[in-house]
Amino acid sequence: MMSARITRFIAVGVFAAALSSTANAQAPQTGAGVPDITGSWERARDASIPAQTQPPLKPQYLKEQQAKTQAARDASAKGTPLADRATMCLPEGMPAMMGATFPIEILQSKGQVTIIEEAFTQVRRILLDQPQKAVDDVEPGFYGRSVGHWEGGTLVVDTVGVRENVVFQNAPHSADMRIKERISLGANGILRDEVTIEDPATLEKPWTFTFGYRRVPNYSLLEYICEDNREYADEKGQQKIRVDTPGK
Repeated sequence: MMSARITRFIAVGVFAAALSSTANAQAPQTGAGVPDITGSWERARDASIPAQTQPPLKPQYLKEQQAKTQAARDASAKGTPLADRATMCLPEGMPAMMGATFPIEILQSKGQVTIIEEAFTQVRRILLDQPQKAVDDVEPGFYGRSVGHWEGGTLVVDTVGVRENVVFQNAPHSADMRIKERISLGANGILRDEVTIEDPATLEKPWTFTFGYRRVPNYSLLEYICEDNREYADEKGQQKIRVDTPGK
């Protein structure tokens, strides 16, 4: 299944690149200046997208992040990689899922924009034109509670309630973390998601970075179910692989 998924993903990427000049010639509109972003998208590296910055963590949290990152590198170098969220079949959550390791699908409907990532079949719902709840009134989850509204051609989104054990780039955050996004479609056909993370408890200042996506015509997301029947985390937190023993 994995090889088939990767093979199809590469083939679609080549096909999309060949059609990019045609598909991106015009940005379809849905009315009132709102762009039509429904469809499948893949992560794009484009000159118009700024390089991703490191989180401006406060000293104590920066030390924690650096230690975790170095420990993971050292373990991998020794051939004993540490178990991560993927090992335990856990979804990436916000904002990591917007990094689109595998393609994403965006669906625009009345009152909601739905974003689905192929990896782990992650589903995120952005409720349109609704008030945001107080953080204490939101049940913590992998994706939090997202509300948004259109400002011309830009979808402005506010997300709260992301679980504290859902991290991005090993950067810790508090329960009060707030994720703000500005999603817009450029004239070059690149969909940009400018992400700003605010968390005064852990960050020295707001952390802003941008993801970019390119439309993938005629691509349908594949089913991606993570079955934790081979890899697991041992008592030391290392990634292990179950191997059948002959005769047992």
